[in-house]
Amino acid sequence: MYKIGVIGDKDTVLSFKSIGVDTFPAIDEKEAYEKLLKLSKENYAVIFVTEQLAAKMEDKLSVFREKLLPIITLIPSNRGTLGIGINSVKKSVEKAIGVDIIFEREGRE
Repeated sequence: MYKIGVIGDKDTVLSFKSIGVDTFPAIDEKEAYEKLLKLSKENYAVIFVTEQLAAKMEDKLSVFREKLLPIITLIPSNRGTLGIGINSVKKSVEKAIGVDIIFEREGRE
């Protein structure tokens, strides 16, 4: 059975605990990356990482983009979004179908 986890600052991950997601608070990108490596070996299919931590370890996250599992999904923290999570989803969709359907403008002529 696959599991879901979230890595981020304590205040952000706490809200995920109430819905049954395994939570892993991290104070910096080094600790976050160590936890990410550990979870990737422990049957976690989806791992949410706050954008603030992910921005500081972007080069290390690229290794996971080539793998089927775990799926690393960037989420905003309780301090707001940096926009990199939605941009990551946009790039994945464009790569999969070859078209920008997320930010496609309506009413083009």
